[in-house]
Amino acid sequence: MNGPALQDRSPASASWRIALPHTAAAVPVARALVRTALTELEHAADSDTAELLTAELVANAVEHTAGDGPIELVVELLPSGCQVEVHDPDPAPPGNLTRPTDGDPDPWQEHGRGLLLIRALSSSCGHRPTDSGKAVWFRLPILPAQRRPV
Repeated sequence: MNGPALQDRSPASASWRIALPHTAAAVPVARALVRTALTELEHAADSDTAELLTAELVANAVEHTAGDGPIELVVELLPSGCQVEVHDPDPAPPGNLTRPTDGDPDPWQEHGRGLLLIRALSSSCGHRPTDSGKAVWFRLPILPAQRRPV
């Protein structure tokens, strides 16, 4: 009985905060940080999905905010799952993050699917104002034991 109980025990809370350059180079750094955080603590959230959605948030912050000041990545590992936030200096909310658009994205366009992915693959997502702009976030739940990678 102790074996399964130990395997199913939720990980302790932990968090990371890092400033990233306001360039495309921030995307692989952010992905690596999320992957490392989830792997090092053997956290049970889906690391592939966390990496993908983190890349989308960081890429959007780099592409859609003016200036060259850093953006900030915050990763919180909680007993119920993980939350990833990207802070940027633009106070304007991201378009259509929390509500679907009227139509499907144009299949011939390279852009326009990031927020759709975040809405579809996260357990929740949103944005909030900060003292220096906004934070855009998503949450992923802990995966059930039978769905975790071996």
